[in-house]
Amino acid sequence: MTDPTPLAAFARRRLPVSGLRQSAAWRPGLGASALHSELFAAGNEGSGAGLALALALDQAGQDDRPFLWVQDQAALRLSGRPYRPGLPPALRSRLIHVAAEKPEDALFALEEGLRCRDLAFVLGELAGNPRALSFTASRRLSLVAEKHGVPLWLVRLDAARDLSSARMRWQVSSAPSAPSRWNPAAPGHPVWQAELFRARAYPPGQWTLCDDGQSLIANPGHQQAHPVDLVPGAGDRSLAAG
Repeated sequence: MTDPTPLAAFARRRLPVSGLRQSAAWRPGLGASALHSELFAAGNEGSGAGLALALALDQAGQDDRPFLWVQDQAALRLSGRPYRPGLPPALRSRLIHVAAEKPEDALFALEEGLRCRDLAFVLGELAGNPRALSFTASRRLSLVAEKHGVPLWLVRLDAARDLSSARMRWQVSSAPSAPSRWNPAAPGHPVWQAELFRARAYPPGQWTLCDDGQSLIANPGHQQAHPVDLVPGAGDRSLAAG
């Protein structure tokens, strides 16, 4: 009996069942979901950086290393400098802030930060669609983040969706907070409407996400899976579980 041809051998090969199944939905508490994520948000409400910090904490768990926050001048004018007393308590003493004059300088600072394994994560804010942030530049950030294991959360302020190698891409906006439990006149916990419109490992979906100061919560009553994706509802998970 002669050996099968390469084509016949390929035709007889079977894909593993796991490779044919639809990926499960993203939910808080999954840990290292991706090492390069982008969040598209309006520049006048602070929702992008706010959710980026909440997602970073959810992914990092009990990591207490410093983190790097890089802004170019256009992003700095839109959203202002980070206000340390307004950060989550776990991050206030760990902030390293870099104000870059041009997008090229900001991208250089982001890449250098990703090479430093002493950082818990890197957060960047860029405004609009600068030419410097090409697909090639985005690919460089992905490769460096994955090589050194440092997560990158890149907030795109007032930007149109363009080509990117980011592993997860979100559209983010602020949502009404529930009244404070102890003081109805005080602001409630931050809430975001978040659409995951591109991800390598998860189907698209929409969530109402809330940071209650201890955990990032996805409200099952507000989650809407993409119509073609039959996925289970998201559940509450503690930051520590990440």
